[in-house]
Amino acid sequence: MKKRLSINLTKKNAKELPNISSGSLIVGVYEGPFTEELKIIDEVSNSQLRKLRKLGELKGKLGQGTYLPALSGVKAQRTYLIGCGKKGKKLSRQDGIKVLSKVVSAAISSKASTTFISIPKLNISGEGDDWVIQQLAFLCENNSYTYDAKLNKKNPKKVLLKRISLSFNSSLSTSKLNRSIKVGLAIGRGSNAAKDLANLPGNVCTPSYLAKESRSAANKYSSLKCSVLGEKEMKKLGMDCLLSVGAGSAQESKLITLNYQGGKKGEHPHVIVGKGITFDTGGISLKPGATMDEMKFDMCGAASVIGTMQVMAELKVPINIVGVVASAENMPGSKATKPGDVVKTMSGLTVEILNTDAEGRLVLADALTYVKKFNPKSVVDIATLTGACIVALGHSTSGLLSNDDRLAQKLLTAGTISNDRAWQLPIWDVYQKDLDSNFADIANIGGRAGTITAACFLSRFTKDYSWAHLDVAGTAHLGGAAKGASGRPVPLLSHYLLDQS
Repeated sequence: MKKRLSINLTKKNAKELPNISSGSLIVGVYEGPFTEELKIIDEVSNSQLRKLRKLGELKGKLGQGTYLPALSGVKAQRTYLIGCGKKGKKLSRQDGIKVLSKVVSAAISSKASTTFISIPKLNISGEGDDWVIQQLAFLCENNSYTYDAKLNKKNPKKVLLKRISLSFNSSLSTSKLNRSIKVGLAIGRGSNAAKDLANLPGNVCTPSYLAKESRSAANKYSSLKCSVLGEKEMKKLGMDCLLSVGAGSAQESKLITLNYQGGKKGEHPHVIVGKGITFDTGGISLKPGATMDEMKFDMCGAASVIGTMQVMAELKVPINIVGVVASAENMPGSKATKPGDVVKTMSGLTVEILNTDAEGRLVLADALTYVKKFNPKSVVDIATLTGACIVALGHSTSGLLSNDDRLAQKLLTAGTISNDRAWQLPIWDVYQKDLDSNFADIANIGGRAGTITAACFLSRFTKDYSWAHLDVAGTAHLGGAAKGASGRPVPLLSHYLLDQS
């Protein structure tokens, strides 16, 4: 088990900085005159900082980093000076994230288990010190992530960042700042839990494995209850649409429910639903072989649900939340669903499956019908659903579609605050006709606007409640040299649910 990162607030004054024994010392630098902290460090180091500034270094420009190993007069093994821009200047959230990311990068790259951080006040437009501290804590936890489930013998054991001491002047109470640290670390851990699940290979992370990990999470928190439906139970409920996706696989499909009771008994819950295709070959509509290995990430929506539910339980959020995972493996076996097959959904609607690689919407259709039983205040589904979303928004922004503009705005705001941003696309009736079928109530694909028509398909099963859909195909994981899960949209979901409490 990984040792948890701890962040402790401290009130060390400037004169004490040179005498702090830690693996690294990180100090924020403004443009212009040195702060008291820098004056002290400059004094004990025989004017090394002034010499650097004369050479054109150490300008304090936003995000600029200067590395000073074994600085004379400073006990810390490594010293990093991070530019914070002009003192008092209003910074955008993105500029604030830029500075904080640089601070965290310095802490992690030092390869030290302990670090001391002293950053001056950052004037973030629309945000206070609590946001700064929360983001710093989140980035420390999130960016420290290492995938060590399958470390081979050749890989050296990494020195992980374990303890951070943070000096930060603020008018906010210590208890409020500590709460911000707690929230940031919890969201970071939830994000990392999602990464751990998504990064596992498809032969390990099966629908049954997701069920097992969900039960483990429920055993960890008394406020979480887990229930799992197998194929026999789903068949009785009429979930033929979901079951059609896993028909060609030897792995049993699962519908997993995590029920968090933090609010009053009987209070209607907020519901999050995750697509959990643990490996997607495309089925009979087989995908090209190149990069098919990345289809293990087709359960990132499910991973984000499991991660977010753990965040809520850890923070003891005072609302009721239900997390549902619709999980299957999409394989081209002898019993696999074929293009042109017609299946019945739990809602009673029939679907003509024109493309078996448009399977995520099929498992979600039945899951979104199933969650009506909870009388939800809101439902948000999360899915790596369409390649079209990557074409539209790239890898930095998730797609958002909704039948309720107020809900959509809450999610957009949560995305902005958490730096896990989404962009709303239309879901107008004009697109619905693209799903017309001659042989069933609805086809599972249609039209050129793939992200929108996919959401239109889902909307057929969400008419009884406030619903939003997050397409995270471009944001939940990256390919190439940076291949791996991102943990998104756990930060967005966490902030959204925290705002409902």
